[in-house]
Amino acid sequence: MSMKIRLARGGSKKRPHYAIVASDSRMPRDGRFIEKLGTYNPLLAKDSEDRVKMDVERIQYWLSHGAQPTDRVARFLEAAGVKDKAERKNMKKAEPGKKAKARADEKAKKAAAPADAE
Repeated sequence: MSMKIRLARGGSKKRPHYAIVASDSRMPRDGRFIEKLGTYNPLLAKDSEDRVKMDVERIQYWLSHGAQPTDRVARFLEAAGVKDKAERKNMKKAEPGKKAKARADEKAKKAAAPADAE
């Protein structure tokens, strides 16, 4: 059974409140879980102590038994000092497309041409 430490959403529409849970990876996001490990309230200020509450001992227990945290939970664990900071992938979503790159290259060549003529 592959275990995940992830967020389960609660709260009403546009008022999210999350539970940090240990669950089987095959279960739905808000479905059955094995143990509730903490809470996350994104509506509170970032410097608020009540924004993220975790039972660190139980999280370490599940990590030692092979549970994998999701990206967001991993960030919480890094902030709490439970887990080492991991290097993340820099996705290519923000990188311009082929045509935009070609236009930028062409513009750079035009700007360099008058500078070379002088």
